[in-house]
Amino acid sequence: MTLPNGGPVTQTPTYRASRPQVVGAETPQGPFPIYLSGAVQKGFGRGGKDLGCPTANLPDDALPQMVDVTPPGVYFGYAQISARTSDAQVDGPSSGTLDEEQIKVHPMVMSLGWNPFYKNKKLTAEIHIMHPFNADFYGHEMRAIVLGYIRPELDYTSREDLIEDIETDKRVALKSLVRPDYQKFAHDKHFDLALVHEIRP
Repeated sequence: MTLPNGGPVTQTPTYRASRPQVVGAETPQGPFPIYLSGAVQKGFGRGGKDLGCPTANLPDDALPQMVDVTPPGVYFGYAQISARTSDAQVDGPSSGTLDEEQIKVHPMVMSLGWNPFYKNKKLTAEIHIMHPFNADFYGHEMRAIVLGYIRPELDYTSREDLIEDIETDKRVALKSLVRPDYQKFAHDKHFDLALVHEIRP
């Protein structure tokens, strides 16, 4: 496994301890921003249970925009869950209406790849929205804007090391999004900002 610049990836505690706390230039650089959307699919169900990091999976047909221009790895940006369910076919049960806080645009981290620790056979895009949700939202439309790259996929000798890196990923994403040229994407027209004012009982 290599970094995008061709350099080797070491999977040692020293490597993890030396990770930068802010990533990317002061303004998003190509190929970012990348715009994604699709109905939330049922995934492996281990993000929340095993790792304390529940994720929402994008459908396969949403992935080419990413995989055609970026390597597998962990990314950051913003995401929004629609208050309404999508008409698209969904692999998994749909859920009820979300409340006003849950449908706002929130920071996110995304794993794109095969998750070497779990030896996945299929490439997936799993988004963790950094906001608490009290129910699943399968079938709801998710929109995301990917703004930068955090790190490559890594294999781990323990689940604890993986969890440690996930928590670091979250901190890096939040610190990286503080910059004004990243913050403005939380108000991008890609998101359905009108939904916040359309909640009905």
